[in-house]
Amino acid sequence: MRVLGVDPGTIKMGLGVVDSISGDLVTPYNGLITPKRRDSLEIRLAFLYEATTKVIKQILPDAIAIEEPFVSKNPRTAIAIGQAQSVIFIAGAQNDIPVFRYAPQEVKKSVTSYGGSSKEQVGEMVSLLLGGEDIPGSDDVTDALAVAICHINSHMLDDLIGNSKW
Repeated sequence: MRVLGVDPGTIKMGLGVVDSISGDLVTPYNGLITPKRRDSLEIRLAFLYEATTKVIKQILPDAIAIEEPFVSKNPRTAIAIGQAQSVIFIAGAQNDIPVFRYAPQEVKKSVTSYGGSSKEQVGEMVSLLLGGEDIPGSDDVTDALAVAICHINSHMLDDLIGNSKW
């Protein structure tokens, strides 16, 4: 199974691909999409769509997993994350790839066994789960990989109990 994990944002969007091969997890691709901060929102969203679509066409994921926005003190931040999420929903739909959503606490719990884990703890566990590989880039990339791992874990559990979402 190949999952594209996404940590949405209109300034920085983390992408991380995780392959599950006989129970082993590897990342053949991860990166950060960074539109120009000074561009209008419409231009940034178009840039995110085009860059994400290009990645989708290159890596051919079986699924896309995206982190839901957390309720923040700043409503503008939550709205911006929701707008970036919409770009991923459209890219997935136009490429016939299902998109699955996970709450930040669910992602953290899946990766670290504790829903209140820090970004550092998530980053360390993502690295360990990917064979001790050093993950270059920002927390956005690590978060994207974590949401992909969360989806793989969720899918494996659903298969075990006969409740597959696919």
